[in-house]
Amino acid sequence: MRFIVFGEHRLGLIKDDVVIDVTSLVPGPVGPAGPLHHLIEAGAGGDWSDARLEELPRQRLAEVSPRAPLPRPPKIVGAPVNYLDHKAEMSETHSIADLGMFLKASSSVIGPGEQVRLPYEDVRTDQEGELTIVIGRTARDVDADSALDHVFGYTCGLDMTVRSTEDRSTRKSFDTFTPLGPVVVTTDEIADPDALDLETRVNGTVRQRTSTRDLIFGVRELVAYTSSVMTLWPGDVILTGTPAGVGPVHDGDSIEVEISGIGTLAVTVTASSARPYARRPGRAQAPVRADV
Repeated sequence: MRFIVFGEHRLGLIKDDVVIDVTSLVPGPVGPAGPLHHLIEAGAGGDWSDARLEELPRQRLAEVSPRAPLPRPPKIVGAPVNYLDHKAEMSETHSIADLGMFLKASSSVIGPGEQVRLPYEDVRTDQEGELTIVIGRTARDVDADSALDHVFGYTCGLDMTVRSTEDRSTRKSFDTFTPLGPVVVTTDEIADPDALDLETRVNGTVRQRTSTRDLIFGVRELVAYTSSVMTLWPGDVILTGTPAGVGPVHDGDSIEVEISGIGTLAVTVTASSARPYARRPGRAQAPVRADV
């Protein structure tokens, strides 16, 4: 199945070029985490028969404006240096096997068509296109062979990153720094998540092109490894890492991440609220003399 979130907390099921509004099939009230997260937590139960779907309202996919499919995931987990070509590009001596995982703030999520806000005028911010895993069942210490049993589906993601001196999680957690979407495709539609083509374009120019075959830790290994560190909950997302080709983005740029079998995530970039790095809140300041 292919799910899309649109309008005011509406959940759609995509069939061909039609969006069926299945919000009424989501049990109970929908909170700020959104209808898809609520459905995942509920185990995606209910009557999904063709007869039931025929009764529901529908509209053309082209008429729907997608929102972030998971606007407030419980956790966003990232995989640093998980492609060998990116390791070489960054002149990095370590990979995920040495570095482990990192966390991003869930408040950094935006959806398709929204704007990535550059925080600083004078410090580089890079785009990083990534396959993103959506967890479907609680996972703790699962092995790689059973890892996909705990996955709900996949979406496109961007892991925006400021190249400054702060901790990795800080540099990646600014508001708007985790675009997700436009759809979540369930595991039954993806024969092998470790055989997907990924391409990232900035202003139409290809910057990143790879296959998930080149991941150092594949999807199964990522889920297994992450679950050995922290319990994964329904609705958690895992950014699987980015290949070579990361680069700076600027005010007015457009970014697209296209993944085979999933779709294309498109956002734009704005520097309208950017400030000089030296004027950031919390910066080091000279001590105040007591005798002044």
